[in-house]
Amino acid sequence: MKTVKFTKVHGAGNDFILFDRKLNENLTLTPDMIKKICRRHFGIGADGVLVISDSSSADFEVGYYEADGTTGNLCANGARCVIKYAKETNRLEEDTTRFIFNNIEYTGDILSDGQVRFKLNPPVMSKFNFFIKASNQLIKSSYIDNGTPHVVIKIDNILKNSKDTKSFYTDLDEIPIIELAREIRYSPDFAPKGTNVNFYKIKENFVYIRSYERGVENETLACGTGIAAAAIVCYNNEKMKSPLKFVTLGREVLTVDFSVENQRVKQLSLIGRAELVYNGELLI
Repeated sequence: MKTVKFTKVHGAGNDFILFDRKLNENLTLTPDMIKKICRRHFGIGADGVLVISDSSSADFEVGYYEADGTTGNLCANGARCVIKYAKETNRLEEDTTRFIFNNIEYTGDILSDGQVRFKLNPPVMSKFNFFIKASNQLIKSSYIDNGTPHVVIKIDNILKNSKDTKSFYTDLDEIPIIELAREIRYSPDFAPKGTNVNFYKIKENFVYIRSYERGVENETLACGTGIAAAAIVCYNNEKMKSPLKFVTLGREVLTVDFSVENQRVKQLSLIGRAELVYNGELLI
């Protein structure tokens, strides 16, 4: 066994274990190691792992791994956390940055109030108002792939009792999110890779949201790409205008800003707090 250094970080409660290759030059992580250290109560516990390293073509480079050891997805809250870490560890000369995340280039910055803004690339796929079969009913849904695939559902379109056509949900807290989201996540419609699943409810000027993340295979306190996907759905389906404010399960507020030109989303960004919680050492 050997000792490695890490930093625990979170963006709106979406938490990660961050390894810096400057501090761990010969770091090697296997899927089994990642599963172990992300497992709550038995490891450090996290929704995923971030590995930051120097880059010859950008300010820094990031590898991201889900809690189950898989990789390849975008994680917007993770990206915001790494931007904050890069600033705190003097990788950035200014408050703006250009970096590589899972082999794709992105940008972001630290705002004057200390919040972190991550600028996503435009969605690669959007589909609105189709029906998914789940919970013995057909549920009106939308789908956005913004680096990570997301199904987005307004809870007003879900029946509590499939035999009662008037029994629509009105309270986001009442949604059986694990049971329902897993059925959709593993639906043949999204095979073989599956999808994240997000449920939202509009209250006054806020969108309340709960998210189930594949790779974590559970609900998380916040999902940045899910919130960004839901913002596009709310723009299209609810005629809400940017910027949109979202309230997460952890009661953090995240803001999504974007513009639309010729029916294409541009300048999509996620804004909110990102925190470096503590540094530690781990035996692996």
